[in-house]
Amino acid sequence: MLPTQRRQAILAEVRQAKAVSADELARRFGVSLETIRRDLRGLRDRGLLERVYGGALSVRSTEGTFAARSTLHSDRKLAIARLAATLVGPEDTIVIDVGTTALEVARALPASFRGRVLTNSVPAAMELAAREEIELLLCGGQVRPGDAACSGAHAESFFAEFYADKAFLGSGGVHAEAGHSTASYVLADSSKLGAIAVHRVCPLSRVTAVLTDHEASAEIAGALARAGCTLMQASEPALSQAG
Repeated sequence: MLPTQRRQAILAEVRQAKAVSADELARRFGVSLETIRRDLRGLRDRGLLERVYGGALSVRSTEGTFAARSTLHSDRKLAIARLAATLVGPEDTIVIDVGTTALEVARALPASFRGRVLTNSVPAAMELAAREEIELLLCGGQVRPGDAACSGAHAESFFAEFYADKAFLGSGGVHAEAGHSTASYVLADSSKLGAIAVHRVCPLSRVTAVLTDHEASAEIAGALARAGCTLMQASEPALSQAG
C-alpha cells in the first residue's frame, strides 16, 4: 500500500470509529509505530483529525455542534465566565482557548481590560475584534470544522512564542485521578467534574485552579481538593424578576 493510500485508509478508519489507537493502526497496516505517528501528524496538520496521546480522534467526535453546545448549561457557563473575568488584570496577557465556555470568557472581559488576548478560537476573536483597546492575536493554522478552532503545527508554534499571565482553557472532563482531560485556569461546568475525556492533558498539580459553577457536588469537590486541586465556584445566578 502506498503512503497516500494508507493515510486515506487511516482517515476513513478514524471517521468511522471516532477514535483509533496508533498501536492498532501499526499492526493493521504492517508498518512501524513511528510511521503511523508521522501519518497522524500529517493528517492533523491538514485539520483532518485531532491528534491525542496514543492515537487520534475524528474532528467531528465532539459533544455535538458548537451551536448546540452553546445552549447547554448556558447559565453555568456565564457564571464561570464572570468568575474568570474577575481574575484578569487590566493589562494582562491572557490565553483564551476554544469552546463555548471560553467564548463566554471573551464576552465577559471587563471594559477596563486593555491587555493582550492570544486565542486559537475564531469565534472568540470575532467577539473581541471590535474592542480597539485590546491587542488581539489569532493564531493561524487549519480552521477546524464545527468549532472554528485553528489547529495544526502553525497554531502550536504560535503559542510557544509568548508568555501569558493567565490561560483559560476549555475542558472535556476534570477527574481527581485522571486529571485534566481536554496550566492555568480550567473552565469546567459541574457536568464536567468527575468525567474523563479521551485525551489526558495534564495532572491536576499543573493546574492553577478549576473554575466551575455552584452546582458542583460536595463529594466531587472533596475528591478534587484531596487531589491537590483548587476549585473556585461561581455564585448561584440571581433569579430574574418578572415585570
